[in-house]
Amino acid sequence: MNPRESILRAGTLLRMRRPADAERELRGVLAVQPEHFTAFSLLGLALVQQGRTAEAVSAAQEAVRLAPDQSYPHYMAGQVYLRIQRPDLAVTAAETSLAHNPESASTWELLARAHLRLGRYRQVVEAAHRGLAIDPQESDLVSLLAMAHVQLGEAEQARAAAADAVRLDPESETAHLAYGHAALLAGDAKTAAAAFREVLRLDPGFDPARDLLVTALKQRNPLYRILSNLRGRFLGGWRMVLLLPAVPPLIAVFVLIAVLHWAAWVAEAVTVLRLARAKATRLLFEGVEARVAVASCALLAAGVGVLALGIALGQDALGTAGAALMALVTPVQEATHTGSARGRRVLYGWTGLLAVAIVASVVLGSTSVALLAGYAGIGTIWVAAGVRRLSPAPERQPAR
Repeated sequence: MNPRESILRAGTLLRMRRPADAERELRGVLAVQPEHFTAFSLLGLALVQQGRTAEAVSAAQEAVRLAPDQSYPHYMAGQVYLRIQRPDLAVTAAETSLAHNPESASTWELLARAHLRLGRYRQVVEAAHRGLAIDPQESDLVSLLAMAHVQLGEAEQARAAAADAVRLDPESETAHLAYGHAALLAGDAKTAAAAFREVLRLDPGFDPARDLLVTALKQRNPLYRILSNLRGRFLGGWRMVLLLPAVPPLIAVFVLIAVLHWAAWVAEAVTVLRLARAKATRLLFEGVEARVAVASCALLAAGVGVLALGIALGQDALGTAGAALMALVTPVQEATHTGSARGRRVLYGWTGLLAVAIVASVVLGSTSVALLAGYAGIGTIWVAAGVRRLSPAPERQPAR
């Protein structure tokens, strides 16, 4: 066995996303040379790509132990830490690697990426510029720079950097992803949608790009865009409730906020349903979001029908139940758009209780029960906010 050739093959296999085959090559090297630090470094990457976190960290640490004065083991350890959601350790490893070799553009990229995970956007900009001073043609560094400008709200710089990243590497999904984010920040939903489609063409399995494409397609609907902006502007934190005894007229503010949210969720359901039926976008809406959109539109139609029937028959309880049925659009959509599985279960349970209350109001002929169910339905925005606070969504693995 030639260790050098095996190392080269392992590196190629890792780039081809065949970590198990790379591991076999590296194990063979280590059987002959048990203290080969490069083999341990690559082994850490091969193991982490297979989801074997503890073994990957152990291999990376062994490589560092064997060659603490070399930059490469620290760099590879940083790559492992980044993949196991420890960007703080990745920053430390990257900085140690740079102390030994400050002229490595790839290590500056690692540092920038780790800072991005930590939300340190100014440090991302600094690290990206340091890396680009070494290699101005590194597209991923320019993409990271663009993403940092997006997070800082610097639309012009983000758009310029993202365009440069795409120019440097037109086949980079990271560059097109950054360009889509920059276009969304600039309010150009059409360009953003085209960028996210390109990401999916280059990497069909990249689900975050699919979600972003859906967002961009929705933003192209003017009504949805206006109502979403209003909903975002008037969030109405739960602490406002504490002001009600002192300022009772605030109830009108609560009602306005709740109605704006309800209208935005209705607009979202209609937009998703339209996109799910369109030939060009049908495949993007085959999952739960399309089914929820159908359910929300059905609730709206059923509510209007029951309300009209109640008015025609002169039955206040029935008419009010129809209005409450329409209000269920809010809890259904809030539940669907909750990232935590536990939170979704709680909110779907809450929605079920409200549905039972509405049915009971019709059976009992109780207008007050139907009215309370309607208020509770549109007021679910505050229930959902509390549920999300108690059951936060798991952190999504950012794209590389």
